[in-house]
Amino acid sequence: MAILIFKNTGENIELPNGSSLTQSCEEAGVPFACTEGICGTCVIEVLDGMENLSAMTEEEKDFLGVQDRERLACQCKINCKSVTISF
Repeated sequence: MAILIFKNTGENIELPNGSSLTQSCEEAGVPFACTEGICGTCVIEVLDGMENLSAMTEEEKDFLGVQDRERLACQCKINCKSVTISF
């Protein structure tokens, strides 16, 4: 199991490994638009646990460039342990 921590609200969600961040965020009441890596509504700042996320996709690289702490939630899967995000 993994834990997703929302810095903005202090909410913690326990998730199975491999869970989609977009789906988990939407279940917590944070809506996103396209879920395809092209609109940017799901840009998150990863405050802790970047190593616990799936590798950056080509869609993310094209959209974000190389940002230290930014990811597109729609392209991320949480692998294990915990990740703290801000949106």
